Amino acid sequence: MEISSTQIKELRDQTGISVMQCKKALEEADGDMAKALVILKKKRSEAAEKKSDRELGAGTIGVYVHNTNEVAAFVKLASETDFVSKNEEFVKLANDIAMHVAAMNPKYIARDEVDAEAMEAAKAVFAEEVKDKPAEMQEKIMEGKLAAYFKDQILLEQPFVKNPDMTIGEMVSGAVQKFGENVTLVEVQRMSIKG
Repeated sequence: MEISSTQIKELRDQTGISVMQCKKALEEADGDMAKALVILKKKRSEAAEKKSDRELGAGTIGVYVHNTNEVAAFVKLASETDFVSKNEEFVKLANDIAMHVAAMNPKYIARDEVDAEAMEAAKAVFAEEVKDKPAEMQEKIMEGKLAAYFKDQILLEQPFVKNPDMTIGEMVSGAVQKFGENVTLVEVQRMSIKG
């Protein structure tokens, strides 16, 4: 099947990923845009995993101050080189994540930051809800309830406020794929007048 430049442009506009990668994904998906998006998401995760152990030596601070001046957020988004960290799109990503943090106020950046005390408290609450379920299903149901409960509190798992079809984690993984470097969200701070 012949892939048109219009299809490639449309996919690139949706994902921000290189023209060549968009073309390859469309060819693999026989021109099906939805399938091409899935292929790119899969490749995004693989690319992020491959580069995750690379050393971070640069980065940028993303900043967002709400127009009421009552809420502000700062994020430190790290990369391997200044070449990437000074890139306009990289800086925009950091600022978008800061805006999201200001709006959603996550407690944790990643799931591995959830402390044992918070996990045990949540398990105690959900234990009551799963006790009447079949024994072989209780653990799986508990995992699902915990995942759903903490999803709203973990930044990388939250749907992006400007595009709920993509999580913050997918945006960071997309940056890894786009820039060809390890990109990591290192630190997040949120301040609010109202607490």
